[in-house]
Amino acid sequence: MNVFAKFLDPIENPEHQARMEEVLSWVTRKFPNLSPALKWNQPMFTDHGTFIIGFSVSKKHMAVSPEQAGMVRFSEEISKAGYERTKEIVRIPWARPVEYALLEKMIEFNIADKATCTTFWR
Repeated sequence: MNVFAKFLDPIENPEHQARMEEVLSWVTRKFPNLSPALKWNQPMFTDHGTFIIGFSVSKKHMAVSPEQAGMVRFSEEISKAGYERTKEIVRIPWARPVEYALLEKMIEFNIADKATCTTFWR
């Protein structure tokens, strides 16, 4: 996870740091075709130069950013998981489990939906 060290090292809460590292490692293992990157001080994964998913942290939650199309596509499942959402991000409270099946669906959706995308963002 050397690519994400500058992001992970400053996370003060060791449990939050470990959880974030666990999620980033999971994405790396599950989707080896994606390129890990640190942009705007946020870990993200790209495919052929286009954004697939990004992450950030706050005191109360981990944020997942699948872009608005992913938010719309999975809004019902996001709510069922008990996560808060905005137009662009899913907030996973530190006390709640990460729904890896949902995360996997979001990533697979973006890979397929952006297969011919030639820009970083939609």
